[in-house]
Amino acid sequence: MTSTTTGLPDRYRPLDEVGPAATTATGVIRCWRAKDRILNRDVEIRVHSPGGPAAREWITRALTAGGLATPALAMVYDAAEGSGDSSVPGGAAYVVNEWIEGQTLAERLATGPMPDREARTVLRRLAEGVAEAHRVGLAVGGLTPEAVVLRPNGLVGLRAVPAATGTIQDDIAALAELLEYCLTGRRAGVPAGPGRAPVMAPDLAALVRRARSTEPGAGLSSVAAMAALLAERPRGTHPSEPLRGADETDSGWLRRLRERRDDEDTDDPAPTRATSGADVPQRLDPRGRPPVPAPRGDAADDDLLPLSGGFGLEDDGTEEPDDRPAASAEPVPEARRRLLVVGLPLLALAVVIGLAWWVGSNLLSVADSVGGDGTASPPPSSSAPADEGEEAPEAGAPVTVAGSSVFNPFGDGDPENEQDVALSHDGDPATSWSTVTYRGSAAFGNLKPGVGVLYDLGSAQALSGATVTTTTPGVVVEVRTGDTPDGDLDGYPVAATGPVDGTADLTFDEPVTAQYVLVWITQLTEAEGGFSGDLAEVEPLSAG
Repeated sequence: MTSTTTGLPDRYRPLDEVGPAATTATGVIRCWRAKDRILNRDVEIRVHSPGGPAAREWITRALTAGGLATPALAMVYDAAEGSGDSSVPGGAAYVVNEWIEGQTLAERLATGPMPDREARTVLRRLAEGVAEAHRVGLAVGGLTPEAVVLRPNGLVGLRAVPAATGTIQDDIAALAELLEYCLTGRRAGVPAGPGRAPVMAPDLAALVRRARSTEPGAGLSSVAAMAALLAERPRGTHPSEPLRGADETDSGWLRRLRERRDDEDTDDPAPTRATSGADVPQRLDPRGRPPVPAPRGDAADDDLLPLSGGFGLEDDGTEEPDDRPAASAEPVPEARRRLLVVGLPLLALAVVIGLAWWVGSNLLSVADSVGGDGTASPPPSSSAPADEGEEAPEAGAPVTVAGSSVFNPFGDGDPENEQDVALSHDGDPATSWSTVTYRGSAAFGNLKPGVGVLYDLGSAQALSGATVTTTTPGVVVEVRTGDTPDGDLDGYPVAATGPVDGTADLTFDEPVTAQYVLVWITQLTEAEGGFSGDLAEVEPLSAG
């Protein structure tokens, strides 16, 4: 007996048809959400009509996609080429995938655009899965908002993989359209409605343009490059701020500033000076004082404050006798000679005392450093620092870890060797904290995106990176930072990432100030009975 869909084994009972039928060069493909009667679980089943040799290439592509170790692509449970006779059980060609539960991207965007941070995360995780397919030469296709599913655990999945047709370049362009749709809430090619359209961040707008470009050397090289760019920390101005013009480099800003100042000087010229004889070049008497220039402004000459009698003294308001010498009167030569006679010997005496002190200090220090036998004596030891205050740690010096705990937000509640977490920072690389063993793939058996250890530094520290040591070479980790011990994964931005083969120094692009450091393992290595990874020693590094 067959199910309600002709040619399928009775094991699968279709429930709801998902999406429209797709017509290809080899036949028609229809998709259902179905019930696996034996395992009592929902699955996705796709049927190719006709079956037999016409469906062989499609079956091969589906099995290749289902075998990739990435949570973004649905796993394949069952497949059959069929005989081509749809009137008998098993005559249809079909592929059975896991049913990815969650909200589709189209349903999510029906409520409005995503924030930049959420859009980056969704597209990065989707692009990482598509990049795995491209790595084995498989184009995914079907990258539509209706096929992308936001899983409840924060991951992103893609139903009906691979599509009937598509190319790698089509996948890159489709991801760019999805990114623009997430940020603007508007599909590509659909005109904007009334009101101000959302503005994309400069780096994301540039990424969309590059992904769509077909000019040689101007387009995006791969989906893996897109995933790497989305994982970078956002740079540039905020979308609400006006952007620089394409020709406004730093030198252009300085030039505009100079032009603005020139315009201000032109609009508000300096007041003209009095056309008195003082503006005409004059030969000055070397024994007299220079003439006092007229003040800037419209003040009359009779509004000038009287000059004080000495340098640096202010007028105290007392009346001076009318017979005091004028400001331009010639100084008394006798007073100047008396100043020279007294001042020069005092200056010479000060110079002699300074030289004597310098020579004595240096000769005595040299004599003290030489012993009686002519050998240099060691300097006196002192345990006290030169400065009474606590010295700042050197750049790159390890930062002490105050506490640690396993970070497993996507786990099923089972323990992940919490009792050994302190071994990952005990100073002994021979001891380590390890994940449990997973089966099926290095991506945690396609059960979750990762697991890690959260390190508490006791207080906010300026960090430049982290040194990670493992006894399972080949694990891939992300070093993330944050300011709270109970955040979700996205609450700890990625500061550095890379594989660890023994010991790796993961340096941040720029210093980060944080109290918590999360070392998040994203890929395991092969071990006995499956896949696992460990952290033997983790040392956060100071930025100095």
